[in-house]
Amino acid sequence: MGFFGNSSQETDSTSMANQSSAAQDQVNLVGEGTVLEGTLRAENDVRTSGRIIGTLRVKGKAMIAEGGTVEGEIYATNVDIAGRVEGELHVEERLVLKSTAQVNGSIETDRLVVEEGAQFNGDCQMDSSVSIDEAPDRETTSQSRPTFGADDADPEASDRDASGTLSGEEEEATS
Repeated sequence: MGFFGNSSQETDSTSMANQSSAAQDQVNLVGEGTVLEGTLRAENDVRTSGRIIGTLRVKGKAMIAEGGTVEGEIYATNVDIAGRVEGELHVEERLVLKSTAQVNGSIETDRLVVEEGAQFNGDCQMDSSVSIDEAPDRETTSQSRPTFGADDADPEASDRDASGTLSGEEEEATS
């Protein structure tokens, strides 16, 4: 028998229940001044006051604070936006655009709430069955980068023939 008449087994099971309840109420933060590039996946809510470049996948609620920015795609059950989003929003249930929200891109959601002052430029599709579990999983690691050949690095290279020698006019001018 433990203190106050509780056995140790009752105390252990109670504390484990509190831990699982706390995990369900967890909010993941991307703080101000933080830049995250790539894919962020979360089972619980996510709040960003920073900048996310890439894909945000949240099984709970995604919250973009007034100073927060997302450039890319958002897949979430619910989304509240007070900041700026450039890209695609795929929301299973409800999207709320707060009065300070700036959204440029496409929206796919079941329900949309737009507060006075919110700015939205793009396409909106409603009553579609969005499922964040079935959303395509695009990797952001294979971004295209410009490639430069040997001739691009040397401005005089365009005046050279395939052998690397200067053309006739250029040859006389350098002599």
